[in-house]
Amino acid sequence: MPEAAAITTVMRALADPTRRAVFERVAGSDEITVAELTRGSGVTQGAISQHLKSLKQAGLVAERPEGRNVFYRAQPEGLEPLSDWMNHYSVFWRDGFDKLRTLLKEIDP
Repeated sequence: MPEAAAITTVMRALADPTRRAVFERVAGSDEITVAELTRGSGVTQGAISQHLKSLKQAGLVAERPEGRNVFYRAQPEGLEPLSDWMNHYSVFWRDGFDKLRTLLKEIDP
């Protein structure tokens, strides 16, 4: 099973709806600045910066400073702990559905 600390870090980072929305906007762009993320979000620039800090610590975004701007981009590999965890449990669900399918066929051939 994947490392628990990494999974917890990613889950905590994505548990907040605003932070998740910020991540989705970053993931939907090649690169994006804090100012661009703030525009139309209804969230202050300081709050966006704090959310980006949490996402960066979780390995979900990376930053690239250029002059006075910092550009953020998604780090898809940051989602690997969560993906691995979900894959680990998908076996349970697959087996459960296979057993249910068999039972239903027995009840109503």
